[in-house]
Amino acid sequence: MTGLTAELVVDGCTPQAPALAPSGHLLSYVLAPTSRTGDHLNTEVWLFNIDGTDAAGRVTGDTATESRPRWSADSNTLFFLSDRAERGIPQLHRLVPADGRVTALTSWRSGIIDHQPLAAPGLVALLAEDEPTEQDARRARDRDDAVVVGEREPCARLRLLDLRTGRIATPDAFGDRHVVELQQRPDGGPVAVLTRASADNDYGPRTGRLHLFDPVTGTAEDLGPAEAEARSLAWWLAEDGWHLGYIALTPPVLQAGTAVFDLALVDRIQRNRTVGLSMCPTELRQTDAVPLVVFADGLNATLARLDPTGLTILSRHPGRLDGLTTTRSGEAIAVLTGSRYQPANVHLGPPAGPLRKITNTRPELDGITLGTQEPLTYRASDGLDLDGLLVLPAGKNASEGPFPLVTIVHGGPYDRYADRCQLFWFPSAQWLAAAGYAVFLPNPRGGQGHGHQFAASVAGRVGQQEWTDILTGIDLLITQGIADSDRLGIAGWSHGGFMSAWAISQTERFRAALVGAGVSDWGMLAATGENGQFEAALGGSTGWSGIGPHPHDAVSPISYASRIRTPALILHGAEDTNVPLGQAMYLHRALRHFGVEHEFVTYPREGHSIQERTHQLDVMRRTRAWFDRWLRP
Repeated sequence: MTGLTAELVVDGCTPQAPALAPSGHLLSYVLAPTSRTGDHLNTEVWLFNIDGTDAAGRVTGDTATESRPRWSADSNTLFFLSDRAERGIPQLHRLVPADGRVTALTSWRSGIIDHQPLAAPGLVALLAEDEPTEQDARRARDRDDAVVVGEREPCARLRLLDLRTGRIATPDAFGDRHVVELQQRPDGGPVAVLTRASADNDYGPRTGRLHLFDPVTGTAEDLGPAEAEARSLAWWLAEDGWHLGYIALTPPVLQAGTAVFDLALVDRIQRNRTVGLSMCPTELRQTDAVPLVVFADGLNATLARLDPTGLTILSRHPGRLDGLTTTRSGEAIAVLTGSRYQPANVHLGPPAGPLRKITNTRPELDGITLGTQEPLTYRASDGLDLDGLLVLPAGKNASEGPFPLVTIVHGGPYDRYADRCQLFWFPSAQWLAAAGYAVFLPNPRGGQGHGHQFAASVAGRVGQQEWTDILTGIDLLITQGIADSDRLGIAGWSHGGFMSAWAISQTERFRAALVGAGVSDWGMLAATGENGQFEAALGGSTGWSGIGPHPHDAVSPISYASRIRTPALILHGAEDTNVPLGQAMYLHRALRHFGVEHEFVTYPREGHSIQERTHQLDVMRRTRAWFDRWLRP
């Protein structure tokens, strides 16, 4: 039996972006490697024949980044993006499954961002930035390229490709607004368009508007504002006419649970269709009838139908459901899902289930002994019901404890641990379980899967009740004889990295910590991170909120750096724009100033998520070595 190695983790492939043909006879998906060795990721488009043969085959090579497969309305053509002509500049391509021919359809110099084949034959809607002009080329050549914020900022515009002539037209319908998403009405009518005032992630998310676009006349009608972070457009026809739905954050704050919003076109009245639910919508998918909704439901997932009178639960599934795609009728679906001990694969079946697995993209993991994974439920100190996961050391059972325990806090904070296979390049439970650690994966308040109030409760109060939620779970595991109180570690990435830094600034109970892409100062993050308004909602204030001290100072680990005694491993991508490198540098300098044992590692060319193979291997090996150094007898 082969043991689990870092190479087995980072050298695998995962399926992405499943797309069912409207007729239901074919399914496409993208197969993508977990890591890359060069500047670009090489992916492949695959086709699966559903009509009896269950034959799957690769239809593109592995020398380009290929993505976003979409079917034509008649199911005879698959459109997708590929940068095979010029790396990093994706163009629209067409595949005809009947003869296997692939044809490049665009040569747009700035590249194509997204696309949607329209019902009208020979017409495809594109999202693309403006092509560079001769003046742009001259300025770049002469290095006369000063950037004036607010002037000539790039934005995605709606464009129409005529397949008969190859011409691309740009309707003057939305001015300089950034187009985010498109969805045509199921009957071939107008196209719903979601725009923002800017592509800037700090400014744009609260400026969303909905529009109706007529691809025949090129004109648009404004439907009014959309809630923050709107996405996942879907149409349906009710007794009072057409409705347009989408998923967005529940107002008024940005740290909030998601909701399904329903806009009736007849009177322009919008309703929250999921208010009061103890689960959170993650995907909304259009059919010819009523849309389907995926919910994060505690540790698991629920699939429902959005009927006129309310939600109808269709099926419940362990772990997660991602990438939902449906036939036109909605009678068949495909999703990405897995199990506790199997990574996600493409599954196919009716919405009410059962679903059958039709891909096996990680056979190399078969036979690997993984740690036993168990759901964990407990109550917070104030009586709130909480959940999480416990992963025991591989080959061990709970009666053999106590074990060294590493708590890994998830990111977000609006994310969650689902009851799925916990094996990744970033600090993950099964990687540490293979080395003899028990691992606690908590879902404290602020996260996804328990409704809006659960998520919104940490706005302006990060590190408070969510921290005591985590401590309560750790204490429970100590009481149960699973965790060794003298050998506790804590780790996390992004918001989990913040919680790890926060933990060691509040207590000396942990013998080692890992802070991955973590936040040390909320005020600085609101000023420099790409999601500034969102970070200000979490931290509670900004540096320009007046003369301090500010609320964000009280919830920033850097404010308590003088208390830290726990050895810390700090890992960060050098090009991270989500949580900029300065956050890690700030913590490093503080720990150096106070003489705290620590190791500070940066990864060149990497952003918030580490992509390069050698860097992923380094994260995995360094993580295990760090905890071995401090938690082993």
